[in-house]
Amino acid sequence: MVRITRVYTGTGDEGETSLVDGSRVLKTHPRLQVVGTLDELNSILGMVLMEVNRMPTKHSDGGQRKNVQEVQNISLLGIKRIQQELFDIGAELACPIDNVPKGIQLLDQEVGDLLLSEMDSMQNELEPLESFILPGGVAPIANLHLARTVVRRAERHLIQLINQEGEKSVRTFVREYFNRLSDWLFIFARWVSKRLDEEEFLWIPIDKRARSNSISKILEEQQSRFDFD
Repeated sequence: MVRITRVYTGTGDEGETSLVDGSRVLKTHPRLQVVGTLDELNSILGMVLMEVNRMPTKHSDGGQRKNVQEVQNISLLGIKRIQQELFDIGAELACPIDNVPKGIQLLDQEVGDLLLSEMDSMQNELEPLESFILPGGVAPIANLHLARTVVRRAERHLIQLINQEGEKSVRTFVREYFNRLSDWLFIFARWVSKRLDEEEFLWIPIDKRARSNSISKILEEQQSRFDFD
């Protein structure tokens, strides 16, 4: 078990930090860019769980909102597991692949395959997409869309690390996991929308959109009412 008695060390005051193997690098190193982005992602997933748990589980008449309870249960199981996996991957990436301490256990392909299986299960409940989805919706859904974009940023940092240190600097599994996780979060956001009966925000092609969605007229009308009052 990990035992932490003090958080601050003072050793990073000059812009450097230690990797898990003890080597010192700048805090802007691509390896730390990936690890830091995973930490950010994990925090956003924590926000998703917070927002899911804040949803009322009863109707105004006292009846149970079973769909909300289902979303809460599935979110707790799926996202908590992914948070653990992100921490595992962060620990793996926080040191050169040829010097991973023996105490660090590495995730295996079964974890990535599980994401695929879960995506298939969720897709069975969803209608095929006929347009791109714009980020939005109630808080849990909006934060899931934010999370998937942060995964893509982590993936870009990962590719930068590979370009700098070589193909063998990162396990193939890790690259695949990032790619699959972003898709998983996208599909999960759609699944939550479906279960909560929330409308998805779809992208509308230019030739089908209203020519002007200017808010100026609305603001002028509001100002007129305000002046009259």
